[in-house]
Amino acid sequence: MRRLLAALAGLAGFVLLWEGYKLVGNPEGTVLFGTRVLPRADDLSMPHLLDVARRLGRPELAGGDPVWQVVLRACVFTLGITAAGFALGAVVGLLLAVAMQRFRIVERGLLPYVILSQTVPLVALAPLVAGWSGNLSLGPWPWRDWMTVSVIAAYLAFFPVAVGMLRGLQSTSAAGVELMRSYAAGWWRTLVLLRLPAALPYLFPALRLAGAAAVVGAVVGEISTGTRGGIGRLVIEYSREATSDPAKVYTAMLGAALLGLLVAAAVSLLERPLMRHRRHVEVATL
Repeated sequence: MRRLLAALAGLAGFVLLWEGYKLVGNPEGTVLFGTRVLPRADDLSMPHLLDVARRLGRPELAGGDPVWQVVLRACVFTLGITAAGFALGAVVGLLLAVAMQRFRIVERGLLPYVILSQTVPLVALAPLVAGWSGNLSLGPWPWRDWMTVSVIAAYLAFFPVAVGMLRGLQSTSAAGVELMRSYAAGWWRTLVLLRLPAALPYLFPALRLAGAAAVVGAVVGEISTGTRGGIGRLVIEYSREATSDPAKVYTAMLGAALLGLLVAAAVSLLERPLMRHRRHVEVATL
C-alpha cells in the first residue's frame, strides 16, 4: 500500500509540476546566458495534460479508430519485440557474467569492452545492425525487420545484467566458498547452490534496468530502421503533426513510458516469489 501511495503521490507531483510550470512559465522558455534552460510553456510545446487525455479518446483520423486503440496496438507490437530482445540480452548477460566469474582472465580481458560497448551511440549503431542483418537468414526463415530491432534492444539489455550478475556472483563470502570446498563441491555445484542464490538481490535490479533499456532500444531501433507497427514509428508519425495537433504527439510518448513501466512491473512480479523463497531459506538456515 505504501508503494501504491508513493506512486500516486509521484504522479500527482508530476501533474502539479507540469501544470504549475505552464501557469507561471515563460511561453518563450527561460533563457540563461543565451541558453534555454527551461522549455517553452505555450500550448504548442506543453499542452495541458487534460487535452492529452481527451486526445486519447478522439479518432486518430476522421472516421478511424480512437488514438488509445492505435497506441495500444503499437505498444503490443513493441512489447513483443522488447520481450525477445530482453530475453536475448538477459541470456547473453548471464553467460558473460558466469564466464567472467569463472575465469579471471576473461573478466580482465572482456569487462572493459563490455563497458566500452555502451559508449557507442545507438542511433549510429542501429543502421549498421540493419545493414549487417539484411543478408542473414535463420535456416528456412528469412531475417525480419523486427529481429533487427530485437538485436538492438538486446544490445542495451545485456550490459546491466552482465555487470549486476557478476557483482552478485562475486558477493559470496569466503567462508561460504570454503565450506563448499570442504564438502568437495565442484565449481558447478558451488555456482548453483551458493553463488546463484547470493546473486539474486543483484540480479533483479539489473533485470529491471535491462527491461527499461530494452524498451528504449526497441523504440530507437524502430525509428532508425523504419520498422512499422510499433510505438517508435508512431512517435515519428505523430511528431509530423506537432504544430497542428501537439497533444497527439504526447499520446505516443505516454504509450512508450507506460510500456517501460509494464516491463519493469513484470520483472518485479517475478522477483517477489523468488526473493520470498530466498528469505525463507535464510531464516530456516539461521
